[in-house]
Amino acid sequence: MKKILFLCAATISFATAQTNPTISQTEVTRIENELAADAMQGRKLFTPGIDKASAFIEQEFAKIGLGYWGTLSNYRQEFQIRGKAANNVIGVIPGKSKPNEYVVFSAHYDHLGTEPTGTDTVYNGANDDASGVTAVIALAQYYKTLNNNERTLIFVAFTAEEVGGFGSRYFSKNIAADQVVAMFNIEMIGTESKWGKNSCYITGFEKSDFGTILQRNLQGSPFQFHPDPYLAEQLFYRSDNATLAALGVPAHTISTSKMDAEPNYHQLSDEVNTLDLANMTEVIKSIAVSAQSIVQGKDTPSRVK
Repeated sequence: MKKILFLCAATISFATAQTNPTISQTEVTRIENELAADAMQGRKLFTPGIDKASAFIEQEFAKIGLGYWGTLSNYRQEFQIRGKAANNVIGVIPGKSKPNEYVVFSAHYDHLGTEPTGTDTVYNGANDDASGVTAVIALAQYYKTLNNNERTLIFVAFTAEEVGGFGSRYFSKNIAADQVVAMFNIEMIGTESKWGKNSCYITGFEKSDFGTILQRNLQGSPFQFHPDPYLAEQLFYRSDNATLAALGVPAHTISTSKMDAEPNYHQLSDEVNTLDLANMTEVIKSIAVSAQSIVQGKDTPSRVK
């Protein structure tokens, strides 16, 4: 996340827990620990660390059995930033009856790198945004196993968010925006939200009925999606959802981060041991369940004007 924070949270025990067989805290912990490991060297753009992170995400997509996006022959969407090579990582589950309608689940996998000296030199970015990428991988596994998506599902890990959102902008320019039904951008879900557990913040809540649909799908649970209370901060326009939103897509960011009280944000201390992994797992489950009617083609969020 670049110089901003978003909010959301959830710790929720669904009565229909059997519908989430592939989202386990054990698996979430495994993925999170890999992405936020010192070996990833802070996942800074144009470093061996970010290449290693990309390779790990590609490996996870292959294990799940995701397809390739468009004309790509692998999971890497390659392009250049300032004359240097960079890549997003994209995997796909084709839709059954509505393959030309897309639902995107996204997060950014880059972070801040390392410091040259000190006791702790790695910006692990456990919350920012290894937590979001962990969610994307877990959701891909969930929907691949569930196997009931009528719309095509696109799972993407963006590069270069921290230096200007280059990855999401390139992705957005190379997809037909009018075919994207919704975008779930997931950012910093490893800590409890402003409202405590069972609550979530969605940027641009008032700009479409995306959040209303999600909340309706969680009827009977204690979970709540809240409108953005920080409208003056213009958060809706300042993350990886922004480019597609500008093209009319109901593209929104979900997070648990408290923008006025996150002591580890952009700090060397943003490590896995600062996260609530049980709560994070429940956040991912809430996204999975709340997105079901959109994934199945039953609900279509209104466009952003």
